[in-house]
Amino acid sequence: MRPRIKEVLVVEGRYDKNTLLQVVDALVVTTDGFGVFRDGEKRALLRRLASERGIILLTDSDGAGFLIRNHLKGVLPPVGVKQAYIPDVRGKEHRKRLPGKEGKLGVEGMSPKVLLDALRRAGATFEDGDGAGNPPPERRRLTKADLMRHGLSGRPDSAARRAKLLARLSLPEHMTANALLEVLSALYAEEEWEAVLADMQSTDI
Repeated sequence: MRPRIKEVLVVEGRYDKNTLLQVVDALVVTTDGFGVFRDGEKRALLRRLASERGIILLTDSDGAGFLIRNHLKGVLPPVGVKQAYIPDVRGKEHRKRLPGKEGKLGVEGMSPKVLLDALRRAGATFEDGDGAGNPPPERRRLTKADLMRHGLSGRPDSAARRAKLLARLSLPEHMTANALLEVLSALYAEEEWEAVLADMQSTDI
């Protein structure tokens, strides 16, 4: 079973995200490379996640990775940010024809052990239970069925309704339905997001 991590993990791209999700159970958000430099909404979302859940920055070890890391360090609240670093390892990822500019493996090329060690060194909060061998209580995640139940998916006007919900919750307007599911589950307990969605439905957004 993958260990569950409380903090939100921030990586550069979707391949990094896919690799991490095979190792840990966590909310993983991508910067879309340098895209975060121009995306004020994503930066605002990361600030909110840092304040409410804490985040761990896990970028590649090359110059581009450190440029992204240093940018985020400058715009995020330092108290809510932890830093995880992967080692310098020469090579290329299997999916790539050529290695990167600096010839180093990125997050997606790291082994599960290396990634877990990096997260532990960063001070990640592993939610392994109550210390007596009992697993943590399962927290029900928001599902697409919940969105459909509240008219936010599966209807001709679902996209417009989701857009109004995103605006009301001060979330990025271009967030996909899948991203909305992840973020609502991360920011709100079940009874809270149920109340939010019920309120949106009752006011016929």
